[in-house]
Amino acid sequence: MSKKILIIDDTDSDRKIVARFLAKAGYDNIVIAENGEAGVALAASENPDLVITDTMMPGIDGFETCRQIREAHDEEAMKIIVTTGAIDAVDAVKARKAGANDYCVKTSDPTQLIAAVKACIGEA
Repeated sequence: MSKKILIIDDTDSDRKIVARFLAKAGYDNIVIAENGEAGVALAASENPDLVITDTMMPGIDGFETCRQIREAHDEEAMKIIVTTGAIDAVDAVKARKAGANDYCVKTSDPTQLIAAVKACIGEA
């Protein structure tokens, strides 16, 4: 059975890019949410193995999304990666404090994201 991954991002093109990176790496059980609120709800109903959430979103941002998901799911049951367009050491610390397992930059090169995914779901 393939691992279920929930992508939470308010930008359609970013959702498609991340989903394409994951599909090329062999992850095809992907669920999509267009904002933090929907992502928190889908995390509860879909129970994914991994959540990948963007930081900057309208409504609740990725850090609050991470906090809410982490309150409902322990770190062993559901892993969380917070992603951003530009790395910021302060945001990396903020992501960890919110309960994220990892923090990485969304780029045109999927290497870092796929490595983080594999590490989080035990396939590294």
